[in-house]
Amino acid sequence: MRRNRERSADRIQKETDGRNPVWPLFSGIHRAGRFLPSPKPAKRSLLSWKRFAAIVKKEFIQVKRDRISMAMPFMMPIVMMFLFGYAVNTEVDQVPTAVLDLNRTAESRAFIEHFAASGYFRIDGFVQNEQEIKTAVDADVIKVGLIIPPDFDRKIQRGETAAPQLIVDGTDPTTARTAFNSGMLVSEMATRQLLDERLKQLGGISLKAPSVRVTTKVWFNPEMESVRFTIPALVGLILQNVTLMLTAFALVREKERGTIEQLIVTPIRSFELIVGKLIPYIAIGYMGFLFALSICMFWFSIPVAGSLPLLLTVGFLFVLCSLAMGMLISTFAGTQLQAMMGMVFILLPSILLSGFIFPREAMPPLIAALGNFIPLTYFLEILRGIVLKGVGMPFIWKNTLMLGGFTLLILSAAMLRFRKRLD
Repeated sequence: MRRNRERSADRIQKETDGRNPVWPLFSGIHRAGRFLPSPKPAKRSLLSWKRFAAIVKKEFIQVKRDRISMAMPFMMPIVMMFLFGYAVNTEVDQVPTAVLDLNRTAESRAFIEHFAASGYFRIDGFVQNEQEIKTAVDADVIKVGLIIPPDFDRKIQRGETAAPQLIVDGTDPTTARTAFNSGMLVSEMATRQLLDERLKQLGGISLKAPSVRVTTKVWFNPEMESVRFTIPALVGLILQNVTLMLTAFALVREKERGTIEQLIVTPIRSFELIVGKLIPYIAIGYMGFLFALSICMFWFSIPVAGSLPLLLTVGFLFVLCSLAMGMLISTFAGTQLQAMMGMVFILLPSILLSGFIFPREAMPPLIAALGNFIPLTYFLEILRGIVLKGVGMPFIWKNTLMLGGFTLLILSAAMLRFRKRLD
């Protein structure tokens, strides 16, 4: 019987060849017939350096093939440092100014020179009446208007207080506060100089010294509230962000799901595909624009001072422009991550260079010129012009024309780019 048990155990071991999971139970059977515990399996190492090195090597190869990932650690710091280093500047100087000199004397010219020498104001020209100042402010050509009264020299000669008027565009509170405070500072400097000259003429004794006291008048935003400057601009920024996000992933999803090949083999043309994909997002984006504008008007109590139909029409044009930008990004991107990176390179300069927060007058000329290539720059000027100033098409037609040109250019580039990818 013992021999039979030994033969059965040997036969089971040969037949299973260690592959049967039940065999470990028989491995503990002693030749003498006694049951012994099975030997414990060898412990596996928690970390295999060979496997670890293989994974690291594989990731380095994959990153090397992804050029965007390789360039991102170098491109992003350059863009961020230059943009924030030059564009983020709240110290406004060289504010564009127009002068209405109703006195035209040596005293009035000396006072104008005080303004120009202060460094805060840039005299861009002289006007003939106050209406020309209003027209220039509405057209966003100037931010400040200086009016010198006809009796300016006579009051100074009599030792009285002359009161020139400083008109400030209050749509940008940062620039308005700078102009307001700088105007007061210039008047104090002019008063001190007049006082010194008066004392010299009278031998150090003056019973009645002349002075200059600037009176200020802030248009469109008398309280210089930042919310009236920021909220209308937020409507444009939110509109751009939402529409970019909607279409930036449109073609990318088709590529990742593999359905783009099905579109390629169909007789559909690139124009039909791009426009067909835009139509649903136009409706969604425009509804988002209406919703954001409603919050601006009814929740924050910022009414539209100008024509509401004109604003809605130009808003529809900007929806098309933003959707076209997102579609252009999707033609370049191969994955959703690349599409997201492309959005960052558009959204960050739009916030910093468009005048959304920081005045473009405070930027270096080269950095401010880069903002001219951003469609949001023109739409923000249109928004603030219609909502705050109440201007019409005669004052915004240039910005509207630029916005339409960007829309056609970007949409055409997206179509051509997709056609090349079909080839």
